[in-house]
Amino acid sequence: MYKNILISGLIFIGINVNVAAETYQVRAHNMTSSVTLSGTVIAKKEVTFTAQLPGRVEMLAGKEGDEFDAQTVLVILDDKELLAKRRAAIAAWRSADATLRNAGMQYSRELLSPDSPSKAPGGMGLPNLFDQVFSKPLSDFMGQSDQGIDRQAQLNNYSVQIEQARNALLQAKAQIEQIDDKLQDAKSISPFDGVITQKWIEVGDTVQPGKPLLKFADLSSLQIELNIPARLIRGLKVGQRLSASLDVLDKRIVATVAQIFPTANIKRHTIKVKLDIDTDNQYVAPGQYAKVDIPERSFGRQKVLLIPMKAVKKRGSLPGVCVLKRNNKTAKRLVRLGQKVNPMIINDLDQSLGDFVTVLSGLNAGDQIILNCGSR
Repeated sequence: MYKNILISGLIFIGINVNVAAETYQVRAHNMTSSVTLSGTVIAKKEVTFTAQLPGRVEMLAGKEGDEFDAQTVLVILDDKELLAKRRAAIAAWRSADATLRNAGMQYSRELLSPDSPSKAPGGMGLPNLFDQVFSKPLSDFMGQSDQGIDRQAQLNNYSVQIEQARNALLQAKAQIEQIDDKLQDAKSISPFDGVITQKWIEVGDTVQPGKPLLKFADLSSLQIELNIPARLIRGLKVGQRLSASLDVLDKRIVATVAQIFPTANIKRHTIKVKLDIDTDNQYVAPGQYAKVDIPERSFGRQKVLLIPMKAVKKRGSLPGVCVLKRNNKTAKRLVRLGQKVNPMIINDLDQSLGDFVTVLSGLNAGDQIILNCGSR
């Protein structure tokens, strides 16, 4: 709680003046003790493209820092050999299709008109007619042949040819699909809007399967990743808001717990936690150092005094504040400060005053301090 007052006798470093000042009443707040741990800023969405087939790099879309929309081709590898194999597979597919159609036609002919080629008239039709009327019936009667079995065998032969041609067709089709999949592997396509953050190749390089090509990330959504001792996990839950700080920012930010990993590191006995951060500062980037205040539930909640950081004035290395006395005069009072606190994680703090800090000694609840008491 703060208000504007008129200070008639400002007694500070030997100067008496009349000024308009804002005051803040020191109050105690229920807070849980916390432990500050270090972490790293990471991109919420990040992919590393690797070569899936051997070849030469024919196209590279850009360099580190270049932005691209989703479904943009970032890398193309040489695919001439694959295209040649695909043309050969298509030729095999067409050959198998022709064989299948021919076998189907032969089967239909034998089914509807058996032995039609041998029935063609010859020698004025008498030899063929003689065979049909006398020779074949006589041969069947004597047990030397069986027209029914012969016809069934011929139909089965054409049926086998159809099945073989169909299998060859399926094999050629599967080969084409396999080559098409490999052709897709020759291109690296961005899965979302993002930025190239690292690349390991240049146009003309020859790569082998498994070689990293480039790293692509969405820098619009950032997280803090840190490893927390297992004893502190019980004080966290998904959606909880914590106070955090980054080296590139001059104020504390809010980090929201997004994910708590279910298992601990077998060597360090820590649990990985990811926290979402919301900042549009252009200097915040993956890889930067971050600090997060993790609640220490074992100590319970305690009453602590909080004051705005803007009220703290330093003379040398000693922090102090201007305290308003009952006669509207001020006096400097040295204080011992604790950790910084983000007002967004405590409901009854005025966020317009900026960051707060805990006071370990030097002030009491109910004291009135001056917010604009000179420069720090």
